[in-house]
Amino acid sequence: MRYLPLTETDRQDMLRTIGAPDVDALFADVPEAARLDGPIRDLPMHTSEMAVERHMQKLAAQNSVAGQMPFFLGAGAYRHHVPASVDHIIQRGEFLTAYTPYQPEIAQGTLQMLFEFQSQVARLFGCDVANASMYDGSTACWEAIVMARRITKRGKALLSSGLHPHYASVCQTMARFTQDDLRSGPPILEAATDYDALVAAIDGDTSCVVVQYPDILGRIDDMSRVVEAAHAQKALVIAVVTEPVALGAIKSPGEMGADIVVGEGQSLGVGLQFGGPYIGLFACQKKYLRQMPGRLCGETVDANGERGFVLTLSTREQHIRREKATSNICTNSGLCALAFSIHMTLLGEKGLRDLAQLNHALAVKAADALSAIDGVTLLNQSFFNEFAIRLGRDARPIVRELADQGILGGVSLARLFPDEHQLDDTMLVAVTETTSEEDITALVDALGAIMAQETGA
Repeated sequence: MRYLPLTETDRQDMLRTIGAPDVDALFADVPEAARLDGPIRDLPMHTSEMAVERHMQKLAAQNSVAGQMPFFLGAGAYRHHVPASVDHIIQRGEFLTAYTPYQPEIAQGTLQMLFEFQSQVARLFGCDVANASMYDGSTACWEAIVMARRITKRGKALLSSGLHPHYASVCQTMARFTQDDLRSGPPILEAATDYDALVAAIDGDTSCVVVQYPDILGRIDDMSRVVEAAHAQKALVIAVVTEPVALGAIKSPGEMGADIVVGEGQSLGVGLQFGGPYIGLFACQKKYLRQMPGRLCGETVDANGERGFVLTLSTREQHIRREKATSNICTNSGLCALAFSIHMTLLGEKGLRDLAQLNHALAVKAADALSAIDGVTLLNQSFFNEFAIRLGRDARPIVRELADQGILGGVSLARLFPDEHQLDDTMLVAVTETTSEEDITALVDALGAIMAQETGA
């Protein structure tokens, strides 16, 4: 059965009302070379719903699902076990929406959930306050840079070379419209982070310094010296956390003096989901509260003295004049924030610490075994659940050969930094609680055989 919501008379009436001679006139601003001159070639005009389902299932069967094979991919998106109760709770009717209510005080349950989410993020990041979520980690990073510009009245941001290149790319794209001067470079393949170079580059024009913790190569360093140098020049420090589970084992950025901490919450409650939707985390110190983008839920008491929740701050363009808004974010990832909060609640502080210890222990085991392979060098002196190994040759064909053997062995840096050929021989390996010892053995055996074959051993 065809779905035709409009009759030909309906279409002619609409065209007559807007003063267009035909439908093609509505596309006059689209360059002719970009327009189709007929139906899409090789695409059937129509078929049955059952036939389409069978065809799509056949295409889907070509995908490799994370849980079907040894899985060591990371680089900003991590496979963790999400308890079944998370999905059960977020599907309750009172929660199943991505939006903050427009009459928020009526929806006390939603506001309480967001208040608890903010409390969890603030404590996790070591900050005074957190907002009620952002779109994802990369856009949260950009919003933090804009916030630093508002506070310092300066337009130069220093991005650590250890910042995820996708985050840096998003920031560079947005900076084209604000004329911010963002300075960054590719990571240097050394065990140490680039903090010495960052400190040397800070001057009186710097609005902020952006560091990732752990960084794109999995390295962990004390950012206190960056904070001290930045604050001496009245600049802010923005810390980016792409793996929040790490904060169950290492000191939080806020404890080391970071002014703004942002990150990606996908690891907790959300899952990989083919790349989205994800959940951006954003927290800062109290003195910068009114410059924080998004919205903030607060706790109060009602007329009867009962505990209640309100939308305390929401300086976005839907509520005030655009030029006064701290953000143009018109929604939030409320359902993903709920999933994050439920998972965090199920874990509790002890559970998060235990989870972090399990991740790290398995990663150490994998790093030790991989670095024992002839020709493989472990780059890191410190890491949480992700580390970089150097293979001495282009990592891309090795990653593909591992995949052909049913092992998703890691992410080649050449995929993340295609123009930086000095990084081509390096691969990121991520290990989480979902990785078994059998998975580690399979990767070590397969990579060892590939390396031996390449060297003719």
